[in-house]
Amino acid sequence: MEEGKRTKDMILELKDIRKAYGKGDSYVEVLRGISLGVEKGEFCVLLGPSGSGKSTLLNIIGGIDTADSGEILIDGDRMSAMKEKQLTRYRRQHLGYIFQMYNLIPNLTVRENIEVGAWLSRDPLDVEEILHTLGLYDHRDKLPNQLSGGQQQRTSIGRAIVKNPDILLCDEPTGALDYNTSKEILQLIERISLQYRTTIVMVTHNEAIGAMADTIIRLRDGKIRDCIHNAARVPAEDLEW
Repeated sequence: MEEGKRTKDMILELKDIRKAYGKGDSYVEVLRGISLGVEKGEFCVLLGPSGSGKSTLLNIIGGIDTADSGEILIDGDRMSAMKEKQLTRYRRQHLGYIFQMYNLIPNLTVRENIEVGAWLSRDPLDVEEILHTLGLYDHRDKLPNQLSGGQQQRTSIGRAIVKNPDILLCDEPTGALDYNTSKEILQLIERISLQYRTTIVMVTHNEAIGAMADTIIRLRDGKIRDCIHNAARVPAEDLEW
């Protein structure tokens, strides 16, 4: 969405988000006034090179990090007004996370890792359905060390989406995967976007991935340099890089 645009379907609003680290000679401005909005069901890609501030921005949206100034509203709720317990509860109930590293619990099976996400939700999706959707049903009783990298990432995705989150945050979800497996994971994320109408915010440095999104936000040096709306999303299976 364009900066400053508001509609009744807006689920995420960022207003003049700023973040810096260090002091004196080591002082670095990572985010320098980010304002944007994302509508419910929108697929938004934050695109930029390393050091552009995109992962920091995603962490602030997810409540993992805090902004020095500015305001974030998720479905109208101000994150700055939440106390730590409220913020923790909000993350559990409304946000799903997919990271580059899978962060699975090693002594739990695929099914049990996904069920962990379900336990955190008041309105979880059906675990059996998720296992079938992600092609994991035949691997449901395996431990993470018995899975390929792609299967581990699928399990990570299952744990995130079984919560039935309002917003799914993806931080370089294919960064540790080979080309073919990356395409498979992107197709799964695309299916989630279309099947469940989940709002997705994905961080990537891969230009090609932007074509599968509704909106591309280009970041450089902590600022939004461009906002592109795709008239038609390119299917993930047709992406090449």
